[in-house]
Amino acid sequence: MQRTLFPVLAITAAVVAVAGCGSSNKSSSQTSAAAPASTAPASSAPASTAPPTSAKGEKIAAKDTKLGKILVDEDGHVLYLFEADKSTRSTCSGACAADWPPVLTSGKPVADSGARGTKLGTTSRSDGKTQVTYGGHPLYYYSADMSPGQTNGQGVEAFGAEWYVVGPAGSKVEKGGGDDES
Repeated sequence: MQRTLFPVLAITAAVVAVAGCGSSNKSSSQTSAAAPASTAPASSAPASTAPPTSAKGEKIAAKDTKLGKILVDEDGHVLYLFEADKSTRSTCSGACAADWPPVLTSGKPVADSGARGTKLGTTSRSDGKTQVTYGGHPLYYYSADMSPGQTNGQGVEAFGAEWYVVGPAGSKVEKGGGDDES
């Protein structure tokens, strides 16, 4: 009896191990692109949420707001730049990325209404994920923006520098609207 039970137990254990390892790319990409409010967060920040990234690339558009014309993702979530980033390489990770989730993509980003395709690019993060850049700035969401269009991160000083919404020209937008070209 013991001889027949061993192969059954071994096969059962192998099936359970394989089943426990499986996951879909969709759910892992959704949780890895932490961002504003409507889906599950990738990081340890409980308040942040994640719009899904897509293999076709993240869509970036410009939208008219009380701050002027600013960049948003395809769901209307506002995008920010971090003044500590002095190149296309992100300096925001760990606790910073929990509060300011990077805009991630699994394909080439796409310029939508009002955004300039020549300003779009990508950069590789230290964790190997691909972050969207615009005008040479890595783009981020703000975890306290709980719904599309909110700009709670505008002018916030955190993690050693200030955060600003981004205009279609690729530079920060100061309160009162328009790209600050200085």
